[in-house]
Amino acid sequence: MFRWANPAPCSHGRVFQAPPGTWTISSVKLRNDFHSLRRSSSIEPQREKHRVRTAMVKAVVGEETQLKLAEDRLEQSSTPAQVGLLIGKLSSSLDRGFVFDIVPTPLNDAGAPACSLVEPTKDDKRKGTKPKSQSSDSSSLSIDKDWVAEHARQVSRMLVGGMKVVGIYIWASESAFKNSNITLCQTVMGVAKAAPLSENDWDERLLIHICYSPRRWTCRNCAVASNITSSSLRPCDFKMGRVLNSLQRFRCMYNFDIRLPIFHKNLSNVQTFSEALRLGISVHAKDLKSAKAMYDGNLVFNNDLCTSDGLHEVELLLPFMKDTEACSQKEAVGVLALSGSVCSFAFLNPKEPISQAVADIKDDIITSLQSRLDIICDEADGETGPTETGGQQARDDTGSQEARDGISSGTPVFQIVLQSFRSIMPAKLLFF
Repeated sequence: MFRWANPAPCSHGRVFQAPPGTWTISSVKLRNDFHSLRRSSSIEPQREKHRVRTAMVKAVVGEETQLKLAEDRLEQSSTPAQVGLLIGKLSSSLDRGFVFDIVPTPLNDAGAPACSLVEPTKDDKRKGTKPKSQSSDSSSLSIDKDWVAEHARQVSRMLVGGMKVVGIYIWASESAFKNSNITLCQTVMGVAKAAPLSENDWDERLLIHICYSPRRWTCRNCAVASNITSSSLRPCDFKMGRVLNSLQRFRCMYNFDIRLPIFHKNLSNVQTFSEALRLGISVHAKDLKSAKAMYDGNLVFNNDLCTSDGLHEVELLLPFMKDTEACSQKEAVGVLALSGSVCSFAFLNPKEPISQAVADIKDDIITSLQSRLDIICDEADGETGPTETGGQQARDDTGSQEARDGISSGTPVFQIVLQSFRSIMPAKLLFF
């Protein structure tokens, strides 16, 4: 059983927090015959060609309360340059972007800032013929692009439905910003790759420049679906306003029960525990996309708007299971069962249809399942083999038992080949 507690805040200060969930995973004893879907042998199912939205947002609205507080913190820090993430939402129905807050990228593993100001060297100044007042304008930004992308990947796991990492912000002088366009575009593209918005991804992200001399906020669209050129950055209207107070809240308690047959090695390429779970989640995601939804007891239609305040309860109605193909005991080793509950939230602009909140909730559920699995696999990758505290005889006995079972205690559980459980089924794996 996976029991999830609220994670401790990150060093950079987490703004939003995903609700905890509970997973129960067990292997089911073999049956003579059972009905199950015969899935593709590949880990990831076939997907439709990626559809990319080409239209760019026309205007961006920032939450005045949060952004003014962030601006004051930046001014008091007296740092010459800083990079961080934009937490917000890009609305396709309104052609607008919303920025709810900014999250500074913390120091990297070496203890160095993710963004620093690079001044021209003395040799460069001697070679130039510009006056001293102009030579100081040649400063540029140095950004740890990989670290910013990793920051975006981890933060995106913590956000609730509809709230995403929509770009980056830069705290720097006007000259340093202008001299670093290529570096900034590369950083934005790395963030877009590490934290995609959705399956039908946008081809743009936002880049906000907070200039401290003179003090002003400017926003640009950054195209991420093409090569970096001089036209990759385009100006975008930006203004402050009250956004968070007007958002409507939706909640869905989703109970899931995913069962995936484990076939013999010669019938499927899916072998390890993590591969089977990823396949099960990706298959379930397709079923979830076609689910109908009800909010506060009413069926949701495409263009419905929510006119009432308060917390709205959403219920997802999955379609009946279609006729499935039977597979016999000769073909399957067992069944992997993944069940539990996920509490999902979504926040909606009053002018957006309720169907957008439903889509955000569905995306949040699948993202939550995938993110929890990724976190566990990351922990499993750091596991090591058995300790050396035991005697040689104990290690020999353990090795003999492992050889009979086909399982190595030095292998993380999510890397164990599932077909090796055939000699010990039925079995139950508990994780706390």
